Amino acid sequence: MLKISNYQMGFDVWGLILFLIIMFPNFIWFAIPATNDVLRNKSITPVVDMVASVFQVIMVVALCIIINKNRYKPMKKVLFRGIVILLILYYIGWYLYYAGIINQVVILDLSIAPCLVFILFSISRKNVVALLSASIFMLCHILYGVINFII
Repeated sequence: MLKISNYQMGFDVWGLILFLIIMFPNFIWFAIPATNDVLRNKSITPVVDMVASVFQVIMVVALCIIINKNRYKPMKKVLFRGIVILLILYYIGWYLYYAGIINQVVILDLSIAPCLVFILFSISRKNVVALLSASIFMLCHILYGVINFII
């Protein structure tokens, strides 16, 4: 249950660090195009992309500045392991993408794994705002990937 009194404004450095870890391959992608760089093709889902961008910003802001005083300290091991496994899968997806292996599994990995990382982190922080925005972002991210590259 969402209890406003449990939340405070602050700064969660781990939220920012996690976002930067997820964004690192994207920064490389911005600077160094892959050989068969289908992700640079014009999107046919501009409204979905816009909604995704809005909720991505809300999610990152929520992860970094909205603090639940009752969050898990330390993070539950199962959530931490899930985050680590998903990060590994995400980086494998980027490796395959740059290796020229671009298929449904890679597209779904690049669409789903980072979003699940944010969802698990939001759960570990008991951050409902981040969880809701991450869930909407994930839905849009999956729609973008499926509609633009799989269907």
